[in-house]
Amino acid sequence: MPAPRSTRLARKVPATTAHFWAVKILTTAMGEALSDYLVHTIDPYIAVAIGGVGLVVSLALQFVVRRYVAPVYWFAVAMVAVFGTMCADAAHIELKIPYAESAALCAAGLAAIFIVWYLTERTLSIHSINTARREMFYWAAVLATFAMGTAAGDMSAYTLRLGWFTSGVLFTVIFAIPMVARRVFGSNEVFAFWFAYVITRPLGASYADWLGVPQALGGLNFGRGTVAVGLTVAIVIWVAYLSITKLDVERSDPAATGASSPAFADGA
Repeated sequence: MPAPRSTRLARKVPATTAHFWAVKILTTAMGEALSDYLVHTIDPYIAVAIGGVGLVVSLALQFVVRRYVAPVYWFAVAMVAVFGTMCADAAHIELKIPYAESAALCAAGLAAIFIVWYLTERTLSIHSINTARREMFYWAAVLATFAMGTAAGDMSAYTLRLGWFTSGVLFTVIFAIPMVARRVFGSNEVFAFWFAYVITRPLGASYADWLGVPQALGGLNFGRGTVAVGLTVAIVIWVAYLSITKLDVERSDPAATGASSPAFADGA
């Protein structure tokens, strides 16, 4: 269903280059470390409230801007990472929902979002995010992927007893599968993107936990706060670089109906 010309915006998301995936993984790792640090340092309810306020503010900024702005977009992604982690952890700790069940519930929620999104817009392509309605579907899906990925990562480390580092390696291999399939077999671009997007969550979080948790839990014991600060600095520097160079700004304008773009294949 093509959007009326008057309601179309400039594209609100970055090109899916290698920069996109690198910063995305950094934000997932940072979100895990910062969320864990906050809930273990201050009152958990206050921590969740802070995360919720940060999420609302960041998304409000993202919806206000009329085009892709790197600091605004990645601030929103970072806050989704923090708050999404808190929600997934709360479901397990406070509501006693097993990781497998919470992962399945989040997967069902994500599937429902995709179904409604596709039935409404006839596309799930990231290259078509140029209307307010599509942007709302996009961020709903992003939030669901973070909650689902958090549960999957914890299930791997705790339920399956693989530990953080082994889980990180496992998810790194899984993350590479759609990239390789896209290049070698020309698999569906939209499926490959969202499959990889979901996996970035447990991938980054597993390595963040491995770096931050005590050795008794299988980590390197650098401290969650130290890891969160280090990752935040890396994200700020990288996003500042992208803001200056514009390397992640789409140069072409695929049709709003979701026409294929080489960005995923070229950048992945």
